[in-house]
Amino acid sequence: MNIVVLNGSPKGDISVTMQYIHYIQKKYKQHRLTIINIAKNIHKIEKDKAYFENIMDAIKSSDGVLWAFPLYVFTVSSSYQRFIELIFERNMTAVFKEKYTSLLATSIHFYDHTAINYMHAICDDLDMHYVDDFSPHMYDLEKEAIRNNLLLFAKNFFDAIENQVTTLKAFNPVKHAPINYVSEIQQDKLDASNKKIIIVTDSLENSNLKNMIHAFKLSFVQSIEVVNLQDLDIKGGCLGCLKCGYDYTCVYHDKDDYIRFYNNTLKAADIIIFAGTIQHRYLSYRWKMFLDRGFFNTHTPSLSNKQFGFILSGPLNQVPNLRQILEAYVQWQGSHLVGFVTDEYATNSELDNHLYALANNLIKLSDCNYRRPTTFLGIAGMKLFRDEIWGELRFPFIADHKAYRTHNVYDFPQKYYTSRIRNFVLMLMCKIPFIRKEIYSNKIKPGMIASLEKIVNNDSVS
Repeated sequence: MNIVVLNGSPKGDISVTMQYIHYIQKKYKQHRLTIINIAKNIHKIEKDKAYFENIMDAIKSSDGVLWAFPLYVFTVSSSYQRFIELIFERNMTAVFKEKYTSLLATSIHFYDHTAINYMHAICDDLDMHYVDDFSPHMYDLEKEAIRNNLLLFAKNFFDAIENQVTTLKAFNPVKHAPINYVSEIQQDKLDASNKKIIIVTDSLENSNLKNMIHAFKLSFVQSIEVVNLQDLDIKGGCLGCLKCGYDYTCVYHDKDDYIRFYNNTLKAADIIIFAGTIQHRYLSYRWKMFLDRGFFNTHTPSLSNKQFGFILSGPLNQVPNLRQILEAYVQWQGSHLVGFVTDEYATNSELDNHLYALANNLIKLSDCNYRRPTTFLGIAGMKLFRDEIWGELRFPFIADHKAYRTHNVYDFPQKYYTSRIRNFVLMLMCKIPFIRKEIYSNKIKPGMIASLEKIVNNDSVS
């Protein structure tokens, strides 16, 4: 059978992801895998209608579609996302209808589940028959057990097509009919004092988003800077070239305005608001390009100790995957998420009140430098990066390694010698039955809170 492989790597054939595809092709020579380099050729796909239509024809005549991509900042690359936008913009969804499909995603497992959720939902929106997904670590092809499972994944896909198996949808269609928001705001204006506030948006064409941004700005005495990504000179998305790995120097460097804006304006802000329109389960391709290009900082947080807010036009409550991506982005950066405001409210006054509340909370929490404890979303991601940079990825990510050493990111548990000695002694004692009984029956619960009780009872602790 003929399978079209839609390659989401900007590096084209020289990508880790494609090595998994080549391995499948080698082992299943009876099937033809036609690889189309989507992300690498996105500009041609955008500008050359005939080329785009040839891709659609190849998909139309195929037996199945395999979406194969590396992970780029929580989902797929901006170039791949642009291709997805073009499918909807050019009314080509019928080409994908009822095609059997699977996903192959390579990464180091940093939020690979959000990338898979995003692509799975897109496949459901395209009314495809979603069979399965396979998300190995980028170097898992070196392991025999993973290779065996990869072949089983491929066989399952081929068998599903041949036998026309029934597949289940995981994501319901997204529906959004917002009010036409016009602000009725009458609250007292807030004093931002010496706080630098910046709003970054991808477009002001959406009237609701434009009006929400305007109402938010009117909450303050001071003038609030708005940066439209459409006006910012960004030559292209992240190429995955890893030139930044040595010293955070991007291959684009002085070729556009991105680095200057990020380093001189965004980093200097105390309060950052990202504003955009939800479309096809994410923000726009322009927003994705902006976030992807932030990878010139590689795996080192670069927007720490900010207060973040999101103003979004669209059905965020129906796209929890996007909410988790944005929450995780802020937490991993080492900043504090104050909240989201969307145009999902029933009345203008409700939306007014929530925009004002967001503005008020951003100022209040920035003044006292409040930051709630980081959850799994931020902690797990940072620990994963810590282990990868310490090990396999120390080269080429030399800049990360230097930063991690400087900021004590390498906080491996084996360095905690006091706890190691205590654990060794207690484990040894527990080999004696009557001591083990005493510890587990009478000592563990009081012991767990002993150090905390000292702090609670110490009047000198501030």
